[in-house]
Amino acid sequence: MRTPVEGVHYLVRRSEEVLDALPVAATDRAAAAELPPWRAVEHAASRTLLRALLREIGEDLRGGPVAALPSGRPYLPDRPDLGVSLSHSSGWVAVAVGRNRDVGVDVQAPYAVGERMLRLCCAPGDAEALSGMPEARRRREFAWIFTVQEACVKAVGAGFSGRPWSVPVALGQRRGEWGRGDGERVGWCAPRGPEPVPAGCAWTEREVPGGVPTGGRRWR
Repeated sequence: MRTPVEGVHYLVRRSEEVLDALPVAATDRAAAAELPPWRAVEHAASRTLLRALLREIGEDLRGGPVAALPSGRPYLPDRPDLGVSLSHSSGWVAVAVGRNRDVGVDVQAPYAVGERMLRLCCAPGDAEALSGMPEARRRREFAWIFTVQEACVKAVGAGFSGRPWSVPVALGQRRGEWGRGDGERVGWCAPRGPEPVPAGCAWTEREVPGGVPTGGRRWR
């Protein structure tokens, strides 16, 4: 478990490891049974890991539901004071929890990236540096950048409509802050180092006791 700032926690694990080591709650198993097999694994693993993280920080749901709004963003009907976020990519799952604030998490298995995507998401100098890297390193370094961008827009409930590529993240940067035009500020981290897969976590800086700060906006 990582705790980048007080009250914010996240975990990243392989789906198969989660399902091998932890029991799936009955409500999550029932929901997964209605999904295609590949989606069922992601669904069960992400929610099982979320419940494990909640137990680790002393917030056991005790079988309570992990629900989702029509947009797909998860929330906890029994705990509106806890913001949650889920992500999955190529057999990996990531989950985040924030006390009295919204959070966003994203995990990304590196993939091939074209020049247009590099120019869209990165500063000109960083895009040029990425273009000159060996393929494997370029994929991984870009994934670190894009996971942060995705996590930030998830944290404010905007999703892809929040234009994640507009979030400034420098090549190699591990921590930062995104200041939106509406005055809301989002902190983020991307630890790098020995992490097995790129993942980023973001959180709203403004805390509101007793409730989710963004009025319950959710995004998967």
